[in-house]
Amino acid sequence: MNKEETIFVAGHRGLVGSALMRRLDQGGYKNIITRTHNQLDLTNQEETNTFFKKYRPAYVLLAAAKVGGIGANSTYPAEFYYQNTMIATNVIHISFKTGVKKLVNLGSSCIYPKLAPQPLKEDYFLSSPLEPTNEAYAIAKISAIKMCKHYNNQYGTDYISLMPTNLYGPGDSYDPDNSHVLPALIRKIDLAKQTGDPVILWGNGSPRREFLYSDDLADAAVFLLENYSYKQIGEFVNIGWGKDISIKELAQLISEIIGYEGKIEWDTSRPNGTQVKRLDISRLTTLGWNPTTTLREGINKTFLDYSLNRGESI
Repeated sequence: MNKEETIFVAGHRGLVGSALMRRLDQGGYKNIITRTHNQLDLTNQEETNTFFKKYRPAYVLLAAAKVGGIGANSTYPAEFYYQNTMIATNVIHISFKTGVKKLVNLGSSCIYPKLAPQPLKEDYFLSSPLEPTNEAYAIAKISAIKMCKHYNNQYGTDYISLMPTNLYGPGDSYDPDNSHVLPALIRKIDLAKQTGDPVILWGNGSPRREFLYSDDLADAAVFLLENYSYKQIGEFVNIGWGKDISIKELAQLISEIIGYEGKIEWDTSRPNGTQVKRLDISRLTTLGWNPTTTLREGINKTFLDYSLNRGESI
């Protein structure tokens, strides 16, 4: 890659996009274009087309998306489907029309079937039904994967798709209704430390989840962008840590890092969700990349970011 060529980072202010910006800066990439949603609505084809024709990016990192937790996905499935489908459709198609050399499409591990074997291998894609609670979001992400595949096959483009596990890090959302499990635990435990109240969590704490620090994802994305084409990667590749932790162990670890010594109570009338969810990252490690940020180190950095922005996060 020529580091002087233009790179468009779509979604640069989000958890993934901000990590990509840090990694590109560290790598010496200076010609980076960004736009906020107010400046450029990627669901609008005409706006997107005008932008691409004017700036002609050589590379595109597609991290823009409407995201949220299980509650938001269940309540607003139409919005999740429409906005994510339109963003991907417009960016991928117009990248082709304007001659983008390479595109990285960031997806989600929710593309995998609800009852797929663990750990989740790329081969399990579309092998059985999806989890109903986030089906709309998952189908939008699946559509983007398939669009990249078909444009690659028909037009000879070089669009690669990456499927990360559960992410966390600086710039995450701590909204009580829309955040994911790790940032939600940080917020709940931090509030309990301040108020002296017990922390009440859903289920019994036994489900196991995998977490990847956002800067590690960004490093993997730039590594693959620089070194591999879709012909070497395949339809998509998992990006993860390769290890999981129970929700109970995670809550204890966050409590230790925050300094919370109060009670954690489990509301077993609430569902546990899927018992285990972990990615098989052997395809990624074979390509030569491994994550480096331990969970403890990543949570420490994330809590520092949360603490600095606590007033805005709550």
